[in-house]
Formats: sequence, C-alpha cells, structure tokens
Amino acid sequence: MLVSLRRVLSRPLTIIGLTCMAALLLFNEPTSMYYYLTLAQLIFVPVILEQLVLLKNWQKLIIVIGQFAVTMLYFTQQDFLILLCVLAYLLSTLVIASHGVNRFLRRGFTNTAEIMIDIGLIYIVMGGLWFLAFHLQLNTGFSPIITWLTAIHFHYSAFLLCITVGLIGRLHMTRYYKICCVVIAAGPMLVALGITFSRIVEIISVSLYVLAIFSISFYVMKWRLPRVQSLFIRLAFITLCFTIIWSFLYAYSNLTGMIIVDIPDMLNFHGLLNCLGFGIAVVFAWSLYTPPTKHNDYSFPVSKIRGRFSPTNKPARGLIDDMASYLNKEEIPVLIVEFYERTMQFELKASVQWETWFKPFAFVYQFISRKMGQLNLPFSSKTIVMDGEILEVDPQNDGREKPRVWQRSINGKPVFNAIYSQHTDTINTFMNIALPLPFSSMHGILQLSAKDGILYLTSDGQGDAGTYLAIGSYVFKLPLHEYFIIKEHKGLLTATHDMKLFGMKFLHIEYQIEKKTNR
Repeated sequence: MLVSLRRVLSRPLTIIGLTCMAALLLFNEPTSMYYYLTLAQLIFVPVILEQLVLLKNWQKLIIVIGQFAVTMLYFTQQDFLILLCVLAYLLSTLVIASHGVNRFLRRGFTNTAEIMIDIGLIYIVMGGLWFLAFHLQLNTGFSPIITWLTAIHFHYSAFLLCITVGLIGRLHMTRYYKICCVVIAAGPMLVALGITFSRIVEIISVSLYVLAIFSISFYVMKWRLPRVQSLFIRLAFITLCFTIIWSFLYAYSNLTGMIIVDIPDMLNFHGLLNCLGFGIAVVFAWSLYTPPTKHNDYSFPVSKIRGRFSPTNKPARGLIDDMASYLNKEEIPVLIVEFYERTMQFELKASVQWETWFKPFAFVYQFISRKMGQLNLPFSSKTIVMDGEILEVDPQNDGREKPRVWQRSINGKPVFNAIYSQHTDTINTFMNIALPLPFSSMHGILQLSAKDGILYLTSDGQGDAGTYLAIGSYVFKLPLHEYFIIKEHKGLLTATHDMKLFGMKFLHIEYQIEKKTNR
C-alpha cells in the first residue's frame, strides 16, 4: 500500500497541486474559507481522477493549466486575468466530466457502482460553473458566500462523495446500497433546487440525504475492508455523519426561521471537517488502494446496419434455423418450435396496450415512428393482423451470423424491421435481435428458457442479456426490459410481450398466432 501511495505522490498532477498549495500557504495571507475549495481543486480532484481514468497528455496539460489558474486567482485583481483563470479551470472540469460521459456511454444503465463514479465525474462541471459565477460576480440570486459554498458543495458532496460511494460499491454491493446510491446521486441537485425554490423541498432532500449517508456509513462500519485503508474510509464516513447533521440543522433553520446553525457555523464546523476529515481521508484511502472495476466490456456481436437498408431478395422460412441451438426442443410444444423455424407458415394478430402513464409519450412518438417505419406500434388497442416477410440479410453488411430480417406491417404500413441473429457466450446461446435506427441500432439480447411447456424469452437473463443501443463504437445498455411468454393451447399459440422502463411497465402486447391453412 505504501508503494501505491508513493506512486500517487510522484504523479505530475499531484506534485503540481501540492506545490501550488504550498506556494499559497507561504506567500498568500491565510483565508481558510477559500482554501476548503482550493484544496479540492489542486489536490483532491486530480489525485482521485488519476486513480480512475487514463488521461491523455493534452488532457493532463489542460488540468495542470487549471491548477495554475486556481493558484493565480489569489495573486491578481485584474478582471481580464480573472476571466482567463476561471475559464481555464472550467475547461479542466469539462475534460474531467468528459471521462464520466465516455465511461457511461460505453456501459450504460448497468453496474450501480460505476454509474456513481460517472455521476461524480460529471458533477464536477457544476462546481466549475459556480466557481466561475463567484469570481465573475454573476447574479445567481444568492449572496457571494452562498455561491462559493455551492461550488464547494459540488466538489465534495457531488464529486468526492459519489466517487467514494461508487468505489465502495466495487467492494460490496447490496440492494439497499443501490437505493442509497439513488438518493446520494440525486442529493446535490435536489438540495440545490430546494435552496433555490422551496424550503420544503430542501428539508425533505436533506433528510433523505442524511438517511442515505447514515445507511452507507453503517455498511462501511460493518463490511470487511482492506485493513489500513478501512481506517481512512471509516474516518471519512464518521466525519460525514457529524457534518451532515449540520446541513440538516441549517435547512431546518431556513424552514422555521429559528437560527440554530448559520453560515459562519457551516464554514467553521461543516466546511472544516469535510475538508480535513472527509476530503483528506478519502484521498489517502483510495491512494493506498483503488478497487478494480467488476464490469467487463461488452463483447457480443453488434449489427453494423444503421437506418434504412435493403435486404436480399432471398426469403428465409423462419426466424431461426434450429430451436435446438437455444434449448431442448422436447421441453416445449412442437407448434412453438415450428413457429420459430417456419415463421412464414403462421399468421399473427396483435393487440397493443399502452400503460396510461405512458400514453402521452406514445401519442407523440407515433409521429416520429411513422416517418422512420420502425417501432411503429399503433396507438389503438384494437386487435389487428400483422403481415410480414422474412428475408436474408448479407452477413458482410450486418456483421453477425446468418442474419435475417422480419419485416412486419399493418395495413401495408411498416411496423418493425427486426434483424434476427444469434451468438453464444461461454454458457448460453442468445437471440440477438437488431432494430436499425437513424445512425444507430437497438439490440435486444434475449435468453430463452422453458418451463411446463411454456417458452420464456427475456432481456433480464444472465450474461449478455439486455437491451442496448449501439452508436458508433459505443454500446450502451438501456433501462429497458423485455419479457416474452409463448404458450400453446388446442393447436393455437398465444404470446405476450411486456416492456418496462426503469422497472415501470409501459407496454403490453397480446399476440394470437395461428398456423395458416392451405387454400
């Protein structure tokens, strides 16, 4: 661990930050209120950043310029130089935030711990903007001291805390931890909105924030952590448990008008302890050891087709060649097997049912979907016949194994263009379905299983299963969840297709599937 600490202290950004801070302490009149933020800008943020991401040389240069710019602000009163300095620092925060955005786009809505780190990296821009507002004396609707404290808030409560909670999540993960993460991630913005618009919102958001921090602190005290590192992590959260009470008392004072904690109290106690007890502790902790991510990059094949395309004129008889690729065919009725292997021998009738809360979005979206000719589901729940054909797709154009497109339409108007393929990981074979969109494609990676003669397909399965958006080199997991259930009864097939967004059901489709009779 000491080797890790020496390696951190030898990094250029750390050396420059420490040097700049030493220069300020030696040659500038001590003003502790301003040093709370300066410590984070010069040392805390750069040290944590280099533990998480690989910076390019030009990015390091911009961050170094930002460090020097923060230092120069203590030695100049010229408006033009102040403007250059705050813009330079803001640019450095944009570089940091770009890593959060890039990380998120390469992974998407999966792995709560990594999302917390992404959010922390992105939040730093808010700190840069409030820092700029303070030095340029912009009218934010608040006093200068509140503007300055808000800049501190986004460097500590947003950047450092979100990243720290994310790194803890790399070590331990529970369901309640995920709930706490939602509160902590939203907390900085909710508190800021409450201060701006509503004292009620402020006290509620601070109360939830207090509860989440105490809950995470409980887990930190309970979980097994690396021995030396655990001392610093636990010190950091013990400090937070004390200082967050001051935030609650300050919000309560604002709500009731009865002054219990005021701004000087917040600076002298809340600010000082968060800087020394929390900031320094977490920097030491993650410098000693930064837990590696448990997320593996996506490696499944992605369709290269984007937007409108032309398949071959060669028809395919079914969506798949052999159901045995996915499961034991004897576990499901023969008719279900026939439907997937000889799809064109079947007729589909569908009833589309939007959930009430989603209907306004569905109504607006249909004007877009009609022009795209993709995901163009009817707004009415009336049962209607879906026509279609299945055509082979050139594997060279698509990039996946044996692709074929199922083009479905209603009354001659296109509804779906879904390109079916499959891929196998070390354990499962997945149905790999691509829906081409403008400049992108949406992928449903479905896992198949059977129970009691019923076929289940879901994006909530193991391994690669999920719903993704592919844009350029990015493969982004979406908060969409799909569930198909297919049954056979007296020579007829019925199927349901349910979709959820962030766990909330928004779409239900009922299918009646009947084998065509020879006429």
